[in-house]
Amino acid sequence: MLTRGLAGSLLVLLGGVVVSTLPDSTLLLRNEQLVALRDHEAGRMLGLAVVLVGLGMLAAAWLGLCRTLARDDLPGGLELVRQATVLWSLPLLVAPPLFSRDGWSYAAQGVMTHIGVTPYAWGPSILDGSIVEAVDPRWMNTLTPYGPVPLEAGSFAASITQDPWLLVIAHRLVALVGLALVAWAVPRLAAWTGVRPALASAVAIASPFVIANGVGGLHNDVLMVGLMAAALVVGVERSWLWGAALGGLAAAVKLPGGLVCLPILLASLPMGAGLVERGRRLAAGGAVAVGVLVGVGVVSGLGIGWVHALGVPGVIYTPLSVPTFLGGSLDSLASFAGLGLAPHTFADAFRSVAAVLGVVLVGWFALRWPTGSRVQALRGTVVLVGGFLLTLPVVHLWYLSWVVPFLCSLRLPRAASVVLVAVSVMGGMVAPLDSSLHGAWMLVIMGSMYVALVATVLLLSRRGRERILHIADVEWLPVP
Repeated sequence: MLTRGLAGSLLVLLGGVVVSTLPDSTLLLRNEQLVALRDHEAGRMLGLAVVLVGLGMLAAAWLGLCRTLARDDLPGGLELVRQATVLWSLPLLVAPPLFSRDGWSYAAQGVMTHIGVTPYAWGPSILDGSIVEAVDPRWMNTLTPYGPVPLEAGSFAASITQDPWLLVIAHRLVALVGLALVAWAVPRLAAWTGVRPALASAVAIASPFVIANGVGGLHNDVLMVGLMAAALVVGVERSWLWGAALGGLAAAVKLPGGLVCLPILLASLPMGAGLVERGRRLAAGGAVAVGVLVGVGVVSGLGIGWVHALGVPGVIYTPLSVPTFLGGSLDSLASFAGLGLAPHTFADAFRSVAAVLGVVLVGWFALRWPTGSRVQALRGTVVLVGGFLLTLPVVHLWYLSWVVPFLCSLRLPRAASVVLVAVSVMGGMVAPLDSSLHGAWMLVIMGSMYVALVATVLLLSRRGRERILHIADVEWLPVP
């Protein structure tokens, strides 16, 4: 099981070198065989097939891990999960950014911060040389919407080296810090509801979805989520002041991380707290969180320039965004009907309405969500963060990681458990079929066919269904 997952990760690494964007000056591209593979569609298809086979092996190993953890008499389950996570992540530590080119942008933004050019006022195009060779062209002239924490981490790495690949590895280490925080927090969150910490941790840190998108993709979201999970534990079990401070630090990675402050502050109040008590506590906690967020920017010298760049992600349209999908569907119908409307008319309108609904959701939660309960704080985090995701104008696959550590720590109905396990598998399997492959239609078609085949074997076959139902049916609450 552990060996199969390790072999799968090694295949993802090898295939990823073929299909991922690399700087033109990288030493690997001096290898004629590798260049030949990358220059021909057949070679790229072979690389994608290797990646998908590796992800399939990783998915099979993870399902085997979960089934092993479902046994009542298994000692050391949590240690087994952590061992599997480390082992399956190791090969990807040295991989280029997988399934997204964001990692190359992180490297460039770190260099900019290091030399005193704020990414809140300039895009990576201000740089030249190998550091920008692999940056996605659509982000070359855009400002960064990220907070000062990842920029300062990138600046520190750039003070040691300005080799883009080494900087990517440094950012992956930052993502692994976030994963370590999740590994620390989830067993404690699971204890609030009595859920088995090993099973919850397997979903939160070792699934194909997390390994592929979190470790392979090295997105800043992993650090944000790790700080959110740590903030919820610290804020509820120890002090709401420290919880709000950690929530502010999560917002200093990506602004939605600050949402965790609301359930923390409400849990710190007595049950049935009135509006006045809610208002005072939320004002005090909000001041702490905002103080940390602004303070980190001031200390780093970056300030709050990220405010001006918050709309940057909205320049693209992704089908995983509910308002964008609904509005885009109507735009397609309008175009088919020949109505002559401007592009994205309905999509932009739905996005605007969704933004208002997001504000309404936060307000409703602050005024109406139950107080004085750690379990309600955990549920509230799922409701608040999950609901907020539904209103965002842009949602990438890895955004779903925002809610995973909190959702898997709840006792879920059988159907929800099945869906969670299935999404954890498929979210990893479809990771390579992202926007970086747009235009490479043969790769997309062949990859989609393979994913469908693997999904049938892993999830829909009789043995696959039995395995998942065995995981979902296990008594996640230990017998008293």
